[in-house]
Amino acid sequence: MASARSPQGATGIGGPGAGRTSGSGPVRGAVRSVGRALHLPFTGTAKGIRKATHAHGAGESGLGKLIELHGVNGAGDMMITVALASTVFFSVPTDEARGRVALYLAITMAPFTLLAPVIGPLLDRLPHGRRAAMAGAFLARAFLALLLSGAVVTGGIELYPAALGVLVASKAYGVVRSAVVPRLLPPAFSLVKANSRVTLGGLLATGVAAPIGAGLQALGPRYPLYGAFVLFVTGMFLSFSLPHKVDSAKGEDKALLAADEEHLHGPHLIKEKLRRPGLRTVGTAVTHALAANAALRGLSGFLIFFLAFLLREHPLAGASAAVSLGIVGVSAGAGNALGTAVGATLRTRAPELIIVTVIAVVLGVAVTAAVFFGVILVAILAAFAGFAQALSKLSLDALIQRDVPELVRTSAFARSETLLQMAWVVGGAIGIALPLNGTLGLSVAAAIVAIGWLGTVRGLLGAARQGGRPHARVA
Repeated sequence: MASARSPQGATGIGGPGAGRTSGSGPVRGAVRSVGRALHLPFTGTAKGIRKATHAHGAGESGLGKLIELHGVNGAGDMMITVALASTVFFSVPTDEARGRVALYLAITMAPFTLLAPVIGPLLDRLPHGRRAAMAGAFLARAFLALLLSGAVVTGGIELYPAALGVLVASKAYGVVRSAVVPRLLPPAFSLVKANSRVTLGGLLATGVAAPIGAGLQALGPRYPLYGAFVLFVTGMFLSFSLPHKVDSAKGEDKALLAADEEHLHGPHLIKEKLRRPGLRTVGTAVTHALAANAALRGLSGFLIFFLAFLLREHPLAGASAAVSLGIVGVSAGAGNALGTAVGATLRTRAPELIIVTVIAVVLGVAVTAAVFFGVILVAILAAFAGFAQALSKLSLDALIQRDVPELVRTSAFARSETLLQMAWVVGGAIGIALPLNGTLGLSVAAAIVAIGWLGTVRGLLGAARQGGRPHARVA
């Protein structure tokens, strides 16, 4: 029986059927290899991103998902920026572009200055719906991106209200995101370190999206907006992937951005259990830091609009307008990223001293750039402005973390972010109104910084000496 089965077995193993099997094996293996090679850039990149964003407990706390969500948000906003900049700014002569940008500011930024103060209080009324609020902001921008895709081709007036809607929805997302971070802190993270990671995620995504958006723009003005639509729809779904504790409002209350002697030393101290704390009860460090940050945010808005027109009309020596704008933009972005990274590494430095120091440095660079206006100094000013804005904002976060009671900390982030966005709008309006004179413009930039620094330096230094806690941390 054994010998009888052996030939059959041999036939079964080595017969015609086996030839087909052995022949198809290498083919299937080759197909799998090709498939793995094609998927590797995507799966490998996705795994690398997930590993980075979920490191050090960020995955367990939910912070990693917020970092990824903020990256999608930054990429989508960059696509919108590329499309609008090409339509409003680059597609027409300088004089006409200035008028169109002024109209853009009048129709979008001016109403935004009225809407911005309302965003924080409105979102305070939605403590149980933060995920839905973020998803709504993404959905609104997805719809408006489609509306803009038609407007950028036809040049219709609907471009301006749609751009205003995108701006408002973007800032609303930013306010809610700031309010969400305290709910997703890993055990070993400070609030500043968490904000630093979220910000870096957004910056990296924006850097990746910029050349992609430019490539899509080369295909046609609609295509960056189609890309934005896809990203915003993705962000809408990712918003609901955040942990449910994001929607919890347990132990929270509203915060008021004010501080005076009456509230600092009044009868509320005796009736502490009866009156809930606000920023009125935490001293002047937070409000002085907020004023200093507003000066830097105003400087940022000013430089964006002023240098955009100045360098288009008067490029840096030996470079085209596009290259000049690129040099300044890269310098500002690199400075911002470096400031964010440095903020995550500082540990035992007083936040007040950091704010005073970085603004003083920016003031010195701005004065030098105004006196000796030139290629290198303009790029250096942009880099230092980006660095100072990032580091001082992280220091403001540290002060809110240190001085504002947990009961009102989330609301404090929402309201402070709204005020900073308003400062950016005011700085941008000043930049678009000035004549295109480099020395004059940078003198105004220095004046903006000087007002913010001189108005807050005494209060911040005093708070550092008297009001700081022994172990205040910036990261």
